[in-house]
Parts: sequence; C-alpha cells; structure tokens
Amino acid sequence: MKLRRGNKISPEFSMSSMTDIVFLLLIFFMLTANSPNALDLLLPKAKGKSTNTQNVSVSINRDLEYFVNNQQINGAYIEIELKKALEGKENPTIILRAEESVAIKEAVNVMDIANRNNYKVILAVRPN
Repeated sequence: MKLRRGNKISPEFSMSSMTDIVFLLLIFFMLTANSPNALDLLLPKAKGKSTNTQNVSVSINRDLEYFVNNQQINGAYIEIELKKALEGKENPTIILRAEESVAIKEAVNVMDIANRNNYKVILAVRPN
C-alpha cells in the first residue's frame, strides 16, 4: 500500500514580492536623486545652434546670484574670478546663462567684463 503525504513542500520560489520591492526602490531613488551641481534656470527662447566649446560658465539666477562653473560667487568679484578661471586658456570663452527674468544690465555687465579682457561670450538660450 502506497501512502502519500498531503503537505508536500513546493521547491519553487515566487519572485513577485522581490520585484515589487525593487521597483519601489527604483522609483524612490529616481524621485529623490537630484544633481547638486545643476542650476535650475529658465533661459530665454531663441533660434540658433549651441556649441559645446566653453571654458567657463557664468550663470545669473532671478535672485541676482552669480555662479562661475556652478560655484556661487559675489557679483562684485566676477571679473577677478573670470580672470583666474580663464588664465592661460587659448581662445577663452564664456557661456553666459542669464534667467529670463534677469535685467539685461546684469548680462551686459558680464559681457562688458568679457569685452575688456578679450573673452568670447556665448549667450545660452532655450531652443525655440
């Protein structure tokens, strides 16, 4: 007589709960991960093409805070910082990122500094 046990253990493993946890972790990290070096600027719109040849990036946000290569500086010392950053560079180039709400005189101030020091200036814009 052959007897069978009624509580046979299945050797299979269900991955559905593990998959749920992995997807929840993925969503959590995607939502919380921000690039700390990126500035959130709303650039003006224009047609044209952009270039990737830049030596120094100057950003001005709506609170009139100046950033040289994503490092905040005092606006009064921008010329000194630019001279330090572009010292010894061949064809020194500045890419200027001024937010849409920034007064034009702030951008012109940076352009004037570049003109006095023979730096090339590229104004960053959003694609139209």
